[in-house]
Amino acid sequence: MEWKRTRLYSIVNFTCPYCHEGAFFVSHPYDLKQAGDLHKECAVCHRRYSIEPGFYYGAMYVAYALAVAWSVTMYVAMAVLTPNASLMVQFASITIGLLLAGPLLYALSKITWANLFFSYRGVARTQEEMAAATKGQ
Repeated sequence: MEWKRTRLYSIVNFTCPYCHEGAFFVSHPYDLKQAGDLHKECAVCHRRYSIEPGFYYGAMYVAYALAVAWSVTMYVAMAVLTPNASLMVQFASITIGLLLAGPLLYALSKITWANLFFSYRGVARTQEEMAAATKGQ
């Protein structure tokens, strides 16, 4: 399978889950004024990013899993690299790490959630998609 057609490509590059070419987010994750803001549709393939109101609430579960994985990874790294660190130092380090990685984890959770439900279709829209788009307007 070609790398560009994989879901991981879309997640890593924050691109459209349908065509893997257009931008998914309005800005980068650390632009806190627009953190997590999505385009309504892809600028390249013109497919919508939201299939229903509240669709991205499910990304909270992905964000939780990513935060737990991040915390466990930091804890294990600290246990290996600084085994004599106190519990308070470990807790503070993990908390600061989560705060710094928070916007990135939030963006990753949204793009991952979208890629769970939207699959690669290429740039060209099918006849059914064009009919549904004109019917819905």
